[in-house]
Amino acid sequence: METVQQKKRVLAIDIARGMSVILMMMIHTMLIYGTIPTQTNTILGEITLWLGRGTTMFLVSMGISFVLSRRQSFTAVCKRALYILAIGYGMNFLKFLVPEFIFGGLPEAFVSAYGLKSGTLETGIFFLLLGDILQLAGVTLFIMGLINHFSKSKYVPLAAALFIIAVSKELSGFRIGITGLDYICDLLFSNQFNVYFPVFPWSAFILIGMFLGRWYKELNENQELFFKRMLFVGIGFMISGSLLNFSNPEYHFGDYYHLGPGGSILLLGANLVLYWLINIVVQLFKEDNSVFNLLIFCSKHVTSLYVIQWVLINWGMYVIGFWNQTQLTVLVLFPAVIALSISVQLAYNELKKQLRTKKARKIALN
Repeated sequence: METVQQKKRVLAIDIARGMSVILMMMIHTMLIYGTIPTQTNTILGEITLWLGRGTTMFLVSMGISFVLSRRQSFTAVCKRALYILAIGYGMNFLKFLVPEFIFGGLPEAFVSAYGLKSGTLETGIFFLLLGDILQLAGVTLFIMGLINHFSKSKYVPLAAALFIIAVSKELSGFRIGITGLDYICDLLFSNQFNVYFPVFPWSAFILIGMFLGRWYKELNENQELFFKRMLFVGIGFMISGSLLNFSNPEYHFGDYYHLGPGGSILLLGANLVLYWLINIVVQLFKEDNSVFNLLIFCSKHVTSLYVIQWVLINWGMYVIGFWNQTQLTVLVLFPAVIALSISVQLAYNELKKQLRTKKARKIALN
């Protein structure tokens, strides 16, 4: 999920992905610290929760970046998928198990929200295996690797994405009744909150990005034409999704984390239109400015920042509490969480740099 080397950088994609990182930090801060009335009955809560829908931009960005990556072999993609999955479960260990078994237990209100009891083996296993965006990304990378290996047509990932969108709601919650294999089913089809981003339907966002990336290359990396066509596709998706949602709102968009076809298509369309708008904004300003530089930094370190901000937010429950803060406090916490997460990332980057320098000197001396 990290930004990859590209033949020609698409600045709007970098900016959009960087924006999605900042938005994720805000939505997670609200979800963990804000009281339920703050989340649902305040202007800040409603704006933040709706802005959270824009975090799916980075799923589309992942698909586009995959196509532009030099690491296209099936073996390299599979290794990357395993690496992302390892990071995902490592994040769960840091995010949940460290506070649960080392810090004296997760807050009771937090654990009980999942219907669990603190300090039990069941709770530890549940949180270790919790499915999030990184699990989605890892599994979807395997799918992309297979598509890339057998076909170079841009329509294959598009067809796969539309198929996944079409059948997801009908397959939602499917299990075969065998322990262990049921967990795999949950990663693919879950309708519960043991998996927040099941492959069906969320992989469709990444596969649409793969379609767009291949289309971009077919257009000889003509960014103006690419974003114009992205706008038309986005409008088409929004119209289709809106019609479906109007026919049955609960089925199509009743549960954001487990969307129906209309919800997925509408959200995809809105994100593609948002990409077009971001590209317009990017063209209006000079590339070298502090805001763009910050967003590009966040884009470059999207995976590690995702882990860092989640670990800091969860550990922060021991200081700030869970579902305890009002609108004003949450508003203050937004920049605090963002600044602290980026500071940890900068410190991590500096540590890696020093270790590389030390290793290089050691090799030179030998």
